[in-house]
Amino acid sequence: MILQDTYTLPNGVEIPKLGLGTWMIPNETVAQAVVDAVALGYRHIDTAQAYVNEAGVGDGVRASGVPREQLFVTTKLAAEIKSYDEAVAAIDGSLQALGLEFIDMMLIHSPQPWMQYGEADRFLAGNREAWRALEDAYEAGKLRAIGVSNFVAGDLDNLLSSCRVKPMVNQVLAHISNTPAELIRYSQDQGLLVEAYSPIAHGELLKNPVVGAMAEKYGVSVPQLSIRYTLQLGLLPLPKTANPAHMKDNAAVDFTISDEDLEVLRNVPQIADYGDASFMPVYGGKLS
Repeated sequence: MILQDTYTLPNGVEIPKLGLGTWMIPNETVAQAVVDAVALGYRHIDTAQAYVNEAGVGDGVRASGVPREQLFVTTKLAAEIKSYDEAVAAIDGSLQALGLEFIDMMLIHSPQPWMQYGEADRFLAGNREAWRALEDAYEAGKLRAIGVSNFVAGDLDNLLSSCRVKPMVNQVLAHISNTPAELIRYSQDQGLLVEAYSPIAHGELLKNPVVGAMAEKYGVSVPQLSIRYTLQLGLLPLPKTANPAHMKDNAAVDFTISDEDLEVLRNVPQIADYGDASFMPVYGGKLS
């Protein structure tokens, strides 16, 4: 059921409520993951320039057997791109890599280059320039929607103060034990849809006894509980997997978490270690 449901973006474009994340799925295998997901009913695929698998995602879209206009493809402008000319070239580069005539949505992947992630400089001028390039591509029909990722309130204000087209989405890290409630509320108050990447915390939630017991109570898997949690917060989850069995499980979320249990899940202590993923810059590490 969830695979047929959509949110409506501020410009009227419909976006499927559950997407397939493709981070860390290699380019040579991601096409099959896309084909498998689409066969199960997925219509929303999320990639990025930084994932180095846009070409494979495009191959999967073409091999899926589903008309292009029935699929929603998101990609992201590399975090290091903070000038208008570089952004223009990169947008066209994604169109070429994907082999698509248009991209359904493109986001600025991060307000800061990954090697400066978490530092003082918020690259305000560079983000305005990158945003201007996205606006131009949107107005030219290359992109159906535009937004941001990993932006905090000040980063959003920087764009909102000068933009012609308001950001439509903010994609952030959000899962049980790490729910940035104030940022979610602020983004939603500005009219942005909030997407939740890593809704299962890279599998770390599978080890959590409170989450495990709650999943057992509802007769569901930990990933199903985790995905349902984000949906009930009004978010759009993007679980990553190349396993068709997991794709099917992740979409079987036709149940409701009670308000009382939702509150328990909101207050699960924060995960301090994401294992191998801890070394990715968005989790506080640096690229090696």
